[in-house]
Amino acid sequence: MQAPAADSAPVEERRRLALPGGADRVFRVVLRTAGTMVLAVMATVGVFLSVNAWDALVDAKWHFLTRQRWEPSSHNFGVAAVMAGTMLIALVAISLAVPLATGMALYISEYAQGRWKATLISLVDLMAAVPSVVYGLWGFAFLQPHITGLSRWLATYGSWFPLFRVNNFDPADPLQSMTVFTSSTFIAGIVVALMVTPIVTSVMREVFSQAPLGEREGAYALGGTRWGMIRSVVLPFGRGGMIGGTMLGLGRAMGETIAVYMIISPVFEIQPRILENGANSISALIALKYGEARGVALPALMAAGLALFAVTLVVNFIASSIIARSRSGATSEV
Repeated sequence: MQAPAADSAPVEERRRLALPGGADRVFRVVLRTAGTMVLAVMATVGVFLSVNAWDALVDAKWHFLTRQRWEPSSHNFGVAAVMAGTMLIALVAISLAVPLATGMALYISEYAQGRWKATLISLVDLMAAVPSVVYGLWGFAFLQPHITGLSRWLATYGSWFPLFRVNNFDPADPLQSMTVFTSSTFIAGIVVALMVTPIVTSVMREVFSQAPLGEREGAYALGGTRWGMIRSVVLPFGRGGMIGGTMLGLGRAMGETIAVYMIISPVFEIQPRILENGANSISALIALKYGEARGVALPALMAAGLALFAVTLVVNFIASSIIARSRSGATSEV
């Protein structure tokens, strides 16, 4: 018995993609060069700070991380107090900015339509373009005189919370001076929160808008409301972007200089009471002391800058990794 004849129909060969042309090669080289230059600049900044801070680090040794005082002339200096102040201001800013940014991002991506949506996106981008000194002037001249009442109320009814305690404050004294609440971590944190909100909002809005259309429609088909769809599809899908945007905002808040410098009253001790007068940050310390730095004081400021550079770099690297992971393989709960 003969075997059935094989199908003699011609098989179409798969077309091979052409090798990259000259324009593609040039574009690849340009991108690679740009990426290499970014890494080179970052490495150059790190090396510059390390070299110039070396004398101060050798002088202070590990005490540089534990000392609160800043007296380079007497070889008694460290970043414990200013690093704690930096983190407190950034945490206050993020605590206020993240809920505001989440609400703004959800409204723009899920509720706003047409021209109104484009207007809101432009306004958010415009907020990011406002110079830091303008925020600082607004915080010093307008916000500070009007926010001390809220600070007093928080200190009166929230003193059970350690961060809201204020020394030398008697709620029952009607003549109590309000200056105890000025130039505080709380006020600086509010101003920084307004500065980082556009960044966090933009990241969240971009991630929310990438939620799969099929899963959105599936949530509606199962009888869900718009809020139900957002809760079960958009928010789980954008969780990584929310975390990454928050950490990017945290890195931005830790490095803010001029606005914080214009508002706070510098103290060189760990000040955990955010409503009380007196705060500090590494960037504000550098702005305050750089003009008069002589001798070992200049390497000490470089060492402080190196500490801030390292912390900010780690935070931003983690944030970028989370955002990159959230854009591929994200899932929702539908």
